[in-house]
Amino acid sequence: MILLDLFLTFFRIGAFTFGGGYAMLPLVQQEVEHHGWMSKEQLVNFIAVSESTPGPFAVNVSTYVGAVTGGLPGAFAATLGVVLPSFLIILIIAKFYERFRKATAVESAMRGLRPAVVGLIGASVWSIGREVFFRERIEQADFAAPQLYLSLGIFALAIYLSFGRHLHPVKIILISAACGIAAGVAGLL
Repeated sequence: MILLDLFLTFFRIGAFTFGGGYAMLPLVQQEVEHHGWMSKEQLVNFIAVSESTPGPFAVNVSTYVGAVTGGLPGAFAATLGVVLPSFLIILIIAKFYERFRKATAVESAMRGLRPAVVGLIGASVWSIGREVFFRERIEQADFAAPQLYLSLGIFALAIYLSFGRHLHPVKIILISAACGIAAGVAGLL
């Protein structure tokens, strides 16, 4: 039963997510919490790990949730569920590419989906940021915590390196990980 549950849940997520893995985070978080498959903290920790591992974010997250919930068969069921909708949609689009490409309705739908994707990504940033920095509720003491300012500093550094220096994203991830490790060793995290 759990394998079918994992497959159907991630199939739904894969079918109704436009914009990649970050846009699917609110759906994954809601479903994982609804089913009680893992805590919000476990999910947030894996999201951090998933960012530094190779492969598509959506596949990494679904595989992890499936593995934690149903072992190797669960990982397979969840991964197949999240990948299958995109695969089927691409097959259909490839078959009718010319007709889809020029259709006004399709172009209009895509223009309408872009703001929704940005909103979903923003909701993910807010939800994960709130969980990482404030846990249950925002209190004044949270603004005195060094973790908040260290994380904001790493975020600002990543923005600067990405846009100011045009540094490759892999190097930014490695630098950010090194900063986090150094802060952890120094007792700041």
